[in-house]
Amino acid sequence: MNIVDIGRKVLEIEAKAIEKTIPRIDKNFEKAVNILFKTKGRIVTTGMGKSGLIAKKISATLTSTGTPSVFLHPSEALHGDIGIIDSNDVVLALSTSGETEEVLRLLNVIKRIGVRLISLVGNTKSTLAKESDVFIDCSIEKEACPIGLVPSTSTTLTLAVGDAISIALMEKKGFSEEDFRYFHPGGSIGKKLLKVKHLMHIGDELPIMPLHSNMTDVVKKINEKKFGVAIITDENFCVQGIITDGDLRRNLLKNVDFTGTTAETCMTRNPLSIGEESLAVEALKIMEERLITSLVVTENNRVKGLLHLHDLWRTEMI
Repeated sequence: MNIVDIGRKVLEIEAKAIEKTIPRIDKNFEKAVNILFKTKGRIVTTGMGKSGLIAKKISATLTSTGTPSVFLHPSEALHGDIGIIDSNDVVLALSTSGETEEVLRLLNVIKRIGVRLISLVGNTKSTLAKESDVFIDCSIEKEACPIGLVPSTSTTLTLAVGDAISIALMEKKGFSEEDFRYFHPGGSIGKKLLKVKHLMHIGDELPIMPLHSNMTDVVKKINEKKFGVAIITDENFCVQGIITDGDLRRNLLKNVDFTGTTAETCMTRNPLSIGEESLAVEALKIMEERLITSLVVTENNRVKGLLHLHDLWRTEMI
C-alpha cells in the first residue's frame, strides 16, 4: 500500500467510526448536556495520556463557547490538585477502556465531594461507565494503525463527541456571535468578528454640519475633526450628503467662492453608508472597492457614527 492509500485508509476508518456513532447520540447525550447546562460551577475534564490531551481540547472548546471549564490531570489530582473540584462542578472523564487506573482512583473522591460524573468511554461495561451518572458510548471497531494499538480512531471519535457536546451547550445557552467575539478579542477570529460599532467614532468626535452651513465653516470643521470629511445633515440629523477633501479641491478649481456658498451646493448627495451592526470586514471591502477612506454609519438614514480607514488599520485587519 502506498503512502496516499495509507492516508486515505486512516481517514476512512476514522470517518466510519464517527458515522457509526451518530445513532448513539441519544437520550444519554441529551441527559449529559442537560446536566452540564444546569451546573452552577465549572466542567472539570480529566483523562490520561492521549485521552487527557483530548480532554484538554474539549475543556478549551467549552470555555471559549461560554461554558467555564478546566482540565485536571488525574495523577496530579491525587497529589493535591483535587482541590480544584468544587461541589458545584461536574466532572467529564475520558477513557477508551473505561478502566484507566488513574481515573478510577478519582471515583471515591468524586463521590465524596458529591459532584456529578459524566464519562466518554469506549467500553460500556467498564467500571467508569457503571459508576458514572451518565456515559456516552464512544466505542470503536478498531484503531486506524496497522497494529491496532496507537490511539487514533478512538481519540478522533472522542474529540468529535466532545465537539458535539460543546456545540449543543453553545446553542442551548443561546451563545451568539457577539459572545464569541467577546471571548476571542485577539487573533484573526477577533478581527473577523469586529463590528462597525466597535470601531466607529461617535458624539462630539463627528464632523457634522447643517445643510445650510457656510462653506467656510465646513472647511473649519473638516480641519478641526481631521477625518478629511464633513457629514451634512438636516435638522433631524438625517444624512443629506458629505463633503470630502476631494470635493473641496474640485470646487476650488472651479473658483467657487466659499464665503458665499452653502454646504448644500458643494456636497456629494446620497453618500455610501453602513449600519453599525455590520462586520468591520464588510466596511473594509466597501472602502477598498470604492477607493474611499470614510464611511458614514447610519440607522434609518440618521447619523450614528463615522468609520475611518485608519480605524481598521489599527486593528491590523489590513
